[in-house]
Amino acid sequence: MRFNAQRPAAIFLCQLIFNYPATVQAMTRDGAVDLFSPLKLGPTQLPNRIVMAPMTRNRAEAGEVPGDLSAAYYAQRATAGLVITEGTQISQQGIGYPGTPGLHSSEQVAGWKKVTERVHDAGGRIFAQLWHVGRISHPSLQPGGGLPVAPSALKPAGEIFTLSGMRPFETPRALETDEIKTIVDQYRQAARHAHQAGFDGVELHAANGYLIDQFLRDKTNRRTDRYGGTALNRSRLLIEACDAITEVWGADRVGVRLSPTNPFNDISDSHPAATFAVAVTELAARGLAYLHVVRPQAGHTIESGTLPDMRFFRSLWSGVLMANCGFDFDSANAALRDRSADLVSFGALFLANPDLPARFRANAALNAPDVATFYEGGARGYTDYPSLASASEGGR
Repeated sequence: MRFNAQRPAAIFLCQLIFNYPATVQAMTRDGAVDLFSPLKLGPTQLPNRIVMAPMTRNRAEAGEVPGDLSAAYYAQRATAGLVITEGTQISQQGIGYPGTPGLHSSEQVAGWKKVTERVHDAGGRIFAQLWHVGRISHPSLQPGGGLPVAPSALKPAGEIFTLSGMRPFETPRALETDEIKTIVDQYRQAARHAHQAGFDGVELHAANGYLIDQFLRDKTNRRTDRYGGTALNRSRLLIEACDAITEVWGADRVGVRLSPTNPFNDISDSHPAATFAVAVTELAARGLAYLHVVRPQAGHTIESGTLPDMRFFRSLWSGVLMANCGFDFDSANAALRDRSADLVSFGALFLANPDLPARFRANAALNAPDVATFYEGGARGYTDYPSLASASEGGR
């Protein structure tokens, strides 16, 4: 693991906003970039900059195996420049919700292989998002009914959905220092499984209040060992997991997702800009395919210091930068034009519009997402949203 404790965050807060790599600059010299501009992402050529964001859908079959319905769902959306799967747990311990898929068994690998084949047959490109939920789980979902694990034994506020309905969170068990190596090994093994399943790359889920984010942010990390205290120490699991994954894939097929201000799952940081400047500086030294950032929104927590928005991350990151959260066609193009992002990911819009790039290009009306069906299982609200072609033939 290659940390550099000699690079304080303050240095990077002063870097120039437009510190773009030559490869990205070359694509913008001859004309304005928009959502339909191609982009080379490592060895992968993207035909457009419209990314399908990772979205939990709770449609996995028995054994947390993605089935034919999931294969159809992802294939429908293969015209995205890049598809990123829903969070996919790296171990049984990493599961947080019923019906979420895994990448830790041969059956799961076989299920995902059906998905990647369907996406590739449809001309698409697909990355697997690797996930461990940490404390955002329940003993009823854990091996042997054990407690969920976390950096510190701090109970989240609220309730979680289980097989028996909504249940209060329980106080997690703090991981022992020597247990963390096992979790890093699980990330490595899941990366191998993703390779076997035919993915084009992987994204490390380090956002939204799950395990790696719990280590990063100081509300949830009260450790006194080498994984706690300073921002550099709190970044250690992120970097170890990232390095384990790049051993398998090479850095240019690995992305990382961060959400520095998102309070989801009862999480925050007292100085998010300073914390994430350290984390991103470490990641930037690794030549990754991209950095995927959930940008600050109304209701997010910025307790102290600089707002860590997309332009803040552009000042730290010279590679491909992906923006997420609340974008529409116009705001996404604006982000590309002002160089605060190189790719934009869409969640609910892609969920409800399997042919989102075609609808954007045609300036066509968009299907409204049916929130009631997001997590209910089955084809309704999953594979039955109409495309432009099917709508013209009579609709849904």
